[in-house]
Amino acid sequence: MENIDLIIRNALVFDGGGGEPEILDVAVHQGSIYEVAKSLKLKANETIDAHGLALMPGIIDSHTHYDAQITWDPYVNPSPALGVTTAIIGNCGFTIAPCKSSDRELTMRNLTQVEGMSLDVLRQGVDWGFETFPQYLELIRRKGSAVNIAAYVGHSSVRTWVMGNDANKRAASPAEIELMADIVRDAMKSGAVGFASSTSPAHNGEGGFPMPSRLANDDEMMSLIKAMGEGGRGVYMVTKGGQMPVSFLEEMSSQSGRPVMIAALLHNSTNPDAVFKDLEAITQANARGRQLVGQVSCCPLTMDFTFLSPYPLEGLKAWQPALGLEHNLLVTQLKDANFRNAIRSELATKASFRLFNNEWDKVHVIETYLDEHQHFEQRTVSELATEHGKDPLDFILDLALSEDLKTVFTALLLNSDIPAVAMMLNHPHSLVSLSDAGAHLTFFNDAGFGLHLMGYWAREMGVMTLSEAVRRLTLQPAQILGLKNRGRISKGYFGDLLLFNPLTVNRGPKRRVFDLPGGAARLHTDAVGVRGVWVNGQRVADQNGVLKGAPLPGELLTNFEQ
Repeated sequence: MENIDLIIRNALVFDGGGGEPEILDVAVHQGSIYEVAKSLKLKANETIDAHGLALMPGIIDSHTHYDAQITWDPYVNPSPALGVTTAIIGNCGFTIAPCKSSDRELTMRNLTQVEGMSLDVLRQGVDWGFETFPQYLELIRRKGSAVNIAAYVGHSSVRTWVMGNDANKRAASPAEIELMADIVRDAMKSGAVGFASSTSPAHNGEGGFPMPSRLANDDEMMSLIKAMGEGGRGVYMVTKGGQMPVSFLEEMSSQSGRPVMIAALLHNSTNPDAVFKDLEAITQANARGRQLVGQVSCCPLTMDFTFLSPYPLEGLKAWQPALGLEHNLLVTQLKDANFRNAIRSELATKASFRLFNNEWDKVHVIETYLDEHQHFEQRTVSELATEHGKDPLDFILDLALSEDLKTVFTALLLNSDIPAVAMMLNHPHSLVSLSDAGAHLTFFNDAGFGLHLMGYWAREMGVMTLSEAVRRLTLQPAQILGLKNRGRISKGYFGDLLLFNPLTVNRGPKRRVFDLPGGAARLHTDAVGVRGVWVNGQRVADQNGVLKGAPLPGELLTNFEQ
């Protein structure tokens, strides 16, 4: 034959299966892996000597929120530069399809609240050239993407399509549930990877109303997962609240015959046993033949915020009166002593899951607005409150109010206990995930979660081998999600590859960039040790990030293993 497209020679190959790596040559031709062996006797149009470097399948990010961004940014920055070659969108059911033209503003306003997205960015950026879910997939296919994309059909969007403004206010009627089920069936036939939902009390939309999926009763949930699974495929993904027991999710898996992916399993230092109780319930369900898996994060959940949008506190019941208030009304609410006392009282109680747990020593002042307060920066709210003889809640609110709510804080919220997180990462029924890439752009950026798993947890902490870290980022999610011929370096598999330096691979520190529509800001982290990223055999990134003028070789994935 003529020359093949690419040979990467002398690479330490981690094939995704979890076994010991070998120094091998990998040949890629016409988008797929052509051969893997020692010292291949082939000629190629491009040859890379990878001596001293490692090669693995591209990272599969199973929990992203690129649903809106992909309509204006087919490169879904920053994921390709961070080694991601496949992204699953639509998690938690916070999608933009299906969406009637009359519901677009409501959908964007809900995303502004629940996913920390700028309304101005969404208004300027989203391409609304669709209404139905199949039309949305066609839009993605037509525009192209730098990485492979698979999409969930989202519960809140389906509910809004059927129920309009009532979607986040009441239970659905049997007739409405059947209309929703029809939409789910149609989405599955058009190529959805599954159906996603949320029951988390932290997930609120415009004006502090619950996201629509939170109003669904058990009958609705069961009907929709069964509709999803009628064709013998699909994954049900749910971010569950404490009121949704794993036992009910097991019954959903039993009746639908389909896997259930449960988020967000994060360790809470003030209630350390809760996440392990969920993991144990998932283990017992699997022992009974059900397919349940828990999405866990390898990153400490750290968020930047101001009190114009204090996401860490917005899941508190006592904070609800402040949600959706305009500036002057919000200021008045934050000054109210009864409001503050209600928050203090709620924070003093234990909760199975909430983002903020009264740990003021883990909240830092990052950036002050007034010069007279600059000496507060990089110090904890706890120590500053003690110095000023105030309760920490009063101190942080008083400081924010004195600066017209422009003070920037950062909070280390969850996943800060290293031994506990290590146990979660190694659990046989956990899936390393929860990057939230594409959402919370001004709060945090965990799109480099895979590099962090390899660099920090595998190399630096030694809690797992690098081979196991690679497996958990590649073949394991591919198998759970039914991604055909992805997640492994093997003949006939797609050429999704990540070339990296195993001695340095990691994610860099966060910094602010201004590349969103209208020049709006987002948090960004650079890759460390990445040398090249290929999607379906075409290079999209190198050590400097996404290639200028890079191709868009990603495929819209619509055909999955059952």
